[in-house]
Amino acid sequence: MKADDLSSSADACYAALQARDARFDGCFFTGVTSTGIYCRPVCSVKAPKRENCRFFGHAAQAESAGFRPCLRCRPELAPHSVVWSIQDASYILAHQAARLLDEPESWLGLDTAPTVEKLALKLGISGRHLRRIFEAQLGVSPLQYLQTRRLHTAKQLLADTLLPITQIALISGFASVRRFNAAFAAHYQLNPTQLRRAAPRSTPDQGITVKLGYRPPYDVLAMMAFFQRHYNFAIELIAASAQEYSLTRTFGIEIAGVRHTGWLHMRFDEPHHQLLLTVSDSLLDVLPLVIRRVRAAFDLDADPRAINAVLHPDFPTGDALRVPGALDGFELAVRAILGQQITVAAARTLAQRLVNKFGEPIVTPWPELNKIFPSPAVLAVATSDELGQLGIVRQRQAAITGLAKAVTGGLQLHGGADVQATIEALKALPGIGDWTAQYIAMRALRWPDAFPAGDVALHKALGVQGLKNPARLAEAASMAWRPWRSYAVIGVWSGAWIGAEP
Repeated sequence: MKADDLSSSADACYAALQARDARFDGCFFTGVTSTGIYCRPVCSVKAPKRENCRFFGHAAQAESAGFRPCLRCRPELAPHSVVWSIQDASYILAHQAARLLDEPESWLGLDTAPTVEKLALKLGISGRHLRRIFEAQLGVSPLQYLQTRRLHTAKQLLADTLLPITQIALISGFASVRRFNAAFAAHYQLNPTQLRRAAPRSTPDQGITVKLGYRPPYDVLAMMAFFQRHYNFAIELIAASAQEYSLTRTFGIEIAGVRHTGWLHMRFDEPHHQLLLTVSDSLLDVLPLVIRRVRAAFDLDADPRAINAVLHPDFPTGDALRVPGALDGFELAVRAILGQQITVAAARTLAQRLVNKFGEPIVTPWPELNKIFPSPAVLAVATSDELGQLGIVRQRQAAITGLAKAVTGGLQLHGGADVQATIEALKALPGIGDWTAQYIAMRALRWPDAFPAGDVALHKALGVQGLKNPARLAEAASMAWRPWRSYAVIGVWSGAWIGAEP
């Protein structure tokens, strides 16, 4: 959100602040000139006087203006602000740059720190142009934005864990403890040890627990039901009852040539609009990345107000819908390939066989969780005979091995990837068509405007089934849902659509 936009809506921001309206959490921050502190709109302290308030669209803007984060409401726990547009090219480019900086892959486990020039090269523009549009749209430089992201990560780990400060500094993206301490002193006028909380924390054998906020409304039951329909034994456990909504699973990822494996336990705390994430000690070195992946998997950064402003007329019962994501984009893509033209149950059976045959063994506190989904390196060398014995047909075999080789060769399947380039790269692989590529874009790349135009359920809902070229007609009819077509697809699949009947 631009500074001018906030100035014109300052009264609305103040009203949301007075109401402690959780729907606006992370959409703006309030800097209080009398204290020098900035807060989330849900902060429990007494609302400051209107004349003492300045409003910012991003935490980085508040910190650039000299405000320190509130130690009570903890701005680092707020959902991220995800803004999408289909009109203003500069607006899109600036927010795509911010989206790339939000991804821990941009600053975790790298030999050299990210630079504006590297980011600009990835976006296909000059560093000077990137700085200009970034500052014009977001009010801070790219490096100031990145610094705030790192500091927020470190601040959360200081408050919620007992990890050594040296380890926190490194996994938050700082090159040294000295630079970490200097950044804290400059931004927060504190040293890191002063942010340690006295409340009990997780003990080592229980893992490390951190809090992840989201904006209501959120249909927790629908999200858990989706995951339950697709889950696999040995890598996932799901509890979906009135007493608890939780997902426990194994996880593995390779960063900078190092393989990290462990387990995650994710439990909803609906009264506080939070998801509680517990991570095994073996994943602590990649904790920022795990947090980002979990936020994406549960779509915690969605802004229902913006989405519903476009979709509510057609999906009046879908105001709380989210797009289920994926912790591992490669795993999601393999499952999507296995599910081509067969039922969800049949796809689960094939995925289960794949896990049983090629899954990496792991020991967890849950005996039934004893496998990690096969890595790209493992499936890249799987033979046709090995895959065929699992009941996977030759076309799917070629698609899986081709995908695995592409990923080991550098193809990225996460929220920081170039969406259009990745879709084209996927469609160039054997056995992957537009439907599968769009499905992967929707769930793994976190593209809110993905649209699998060939989907039969969408044809039926849009009244184009049986007509000539239904995919083209469905694509045309979906334009009214942009830029939130991924949410519309989930709405159709869940039965929330009230539009045309065939």
